[in-house]
Amino acid sequence: MERQMSSARLVLLGLSYRTAPIELRERLSCSLTNLPPDWQTADNRFAAIQELAILSTCNRTELIARVNCPGLDARTLLADILVLMKGVDKASFDEHLYLHTGLDAANHLCRVASGLDSQVLGEPQILGQVTDAFMAATNAKTIGPALTELFRTAIRCGKRARSETAISQNPVSTSSMAVAQAQAILGDLAQRQHLIIGAGEMGHLALKVLWARGATNIALANRSRERAEALASEGGLPVYGLDELATAVSQTDVVISATSAETPLITRQLIENVMQQRSERPLILIDIAVPRDIDPAVRRVNNVHLFDADELKQSLDEALAARQQEIPAIEVIIEAELEMLSATLRGLAVRPVIVDLRHKAETIRQQELDRTLRYLGELDPATLAHIQHFSRALVNKLLHEPTLRLRDRAVDEKAAVYASTVRDLFGLNDTTFSQEGPFTQNYD
Repeated sequence: MERQMSSARLVLLGLSYRTAPIELRERLSCSLTNLPPDWQTADNRFAAIQELAILSTCNRTELIARVNCPGLDARTLLADILVLMKGVDKASFDEHLYLHTGLDAANHLCRVASGLDSQVLGEPQILGQVTDAFMAATNAKTIGPALTELFRTAIRCGKRARSETAISQNPVSTSSMAVAQAQAILGDLAQRQHLIIGAGEMGHLALKVLWARGATNIALANRSRERAEALASEGGLPVYGLDELATAVSQTDVVISATSAETPLITRQLIENVMQQRSERPLILIDIAVPRDIDPAVRRVNNVHLFDADELKQSLDEALAARQQEIPAIEVIIEAELEMLSATLRGLAVRPVIVDLRHKAETIRQQELDRTLRYLGELDPATLAHIQHFSRALVNKLLHEPTLRLRDRAVDEKAAVYASTVRDLFGLNDTTFSQEGPFTQNYD
């Protein structure tokens, strides 16, 4: 799949939830700030890394680079960068790494940005994280035109995936589904009263989802008031002990319960007493705990709607199936974007040749002009300006057509051949004025 135009190529090395446990992912979490200032001189091999970006989230750490390392193993090279940044033994993580090069690397990053490689299919946060990685590398000046085009393509894929398909429209986390069920019955949740029972991970996630839906009237209840107060401090929320549940529930429209209690916290008797105080206002009870926090018998109380973990799982399965149906459409988007990226990068590949050609022509123009002016002697400013203009116009007109044709042919698979031919014909291999092209990997 990968065909090289030169030794420079795109490489993506990483590990993710698919290949590494969370403990290892935590140890290898990093950013460009972990690189020492002299990292490229710390090992002479690192000079081969011409562009570098790092994507690091709770689920993955990936190094995306453009490398020029003939005779060197790019996998080893980037793995050693991880060792340099984190000071860990390579043997502890080497078997958990994956490597993508060329088109595979570009395709992988586009799938990541689109949410196709996420632990929760289609989750929205990853697009922002890819954007942050791009901005961090841009600000650190560790990327050039090639990775810039790659990240722009990946970000565009992520945006199109979410705007042109329904990949993000069906909630596929338990907390999101719980809130969606409440919203389906009550409508806008922003002005409703909410109670979260439990200050663990699920309770925290439920709190974040409610905030994301615009809810502000949220209270917390927990066996340990201290733990609940720590969580509540994020938003200045009221806190109840479990002995105050009757009071808390009576003031609430939506209850989300997620504790580790072994017996139900909310009984039918408690709910019957509460509903007598609510003037028949509907009460939504969402039990995402196992074992259950809410007695199933509360279903028999008028205007009470109970959803338990099994019902939520069925809805989640249906939502996930709906998201999975969007995958082919997103893959079509990615394929189209990669075709455009391929053409763009081939154009970048011929840019150094054009720069070198014009630079050499300008050098020759200036040398010959100086020789001519020495022969002509002193000239008046107007005549000198006319001669300068004539020489520049002559060079520009001679190079205009070849330059346009070379740029046009850059989208062709033989871009490298054309670039090499021009270098050979004009002797640019011997006198190179620009640095190597920003990206010389053929992506077709």
